[in-house]
Amino acid sequence: MSDGEAEFVDRVGLFFESLGAPRTMGRIYGWLMICDPPDQSLTALARTLSVSKASVSTTIRPMSEGGLVERVPVAGREHHYRIVPGGLSRLVRLHFTRVGAGAEVAAFGLSVVDEDRAGPRERLAEFRDFCEFTQREAGSEFVRRWAEFRTTKGSQ
Repeated sequence: MSDGEAEFVDRVGLFFESLGAPRTMGRIYGWLMICDPPDQSLTALARTLSVSKASVSTTIRPMSEGGLVERVPVAGREHHYRIVPGGLSRLVRLHFTRVGAGAEVAAFGLSVVDEDRAGPRERLAEFRDFCEFTQREAGSEFVRRWAEFRTTKGSQ
């Protein structure tokens, strides 16, 4: 890895960290965006990123479950991973869907907070409405607009 590539990988790590994800997750994703070949073994990732193989294994599991990376079939016992095209949009869609679960939590809160407690009920209703809106509007609209943007950008 060149000095510039190392800086890029570290910047992606810091970016992921700013979003609440582990820095190592960002560093793995950053390296997988620019590495050649595009699939890397756990051992190669650990060596290249100067982290333990256990750390890579632990970190790549949620990346795989979230659809950011996928395991690539290769001969032998070593697992190889690569970035999944469209993985970031799938991950964002998943987060929007999960926000929708907050509406159920707020509905439960409304069922246990007495009618005469206007302040708490208003805050719960706002929380519920935000979660419903985010799941319905932001999720589907975001994905539609992203696909449109990507198509337009690709033709430039």
